[in-house]
Amino acid sequence: MRIIVLAVVASLAACSGGEGGQSTADTLTRRERDSIIGESNLPGAGGVRGALKASDSATARRALEDSLSRQPD
Repeated sequence: MRIIVLAVVASLAACSGGEGGQSTADTLTRRERDSIIGESNLPGAGGVRGALKASDSATARRALEDSLSRQPD
């Protein structure tokens, strides 16, 4: 039984590598996709919103630190 399952998984993995046409979802950035999920009513959307907020906060903090390190003494 285990061999059959491994054969099916291997054949599916081999078939999934084809290149298809580019869809609309392929043109969105990861941030845009996460933002769309965060705005939805899907389970876990609140966690995605929280992660985006934390990411924005960290990015702003790094930008502030970079700007302070570039200023002359």
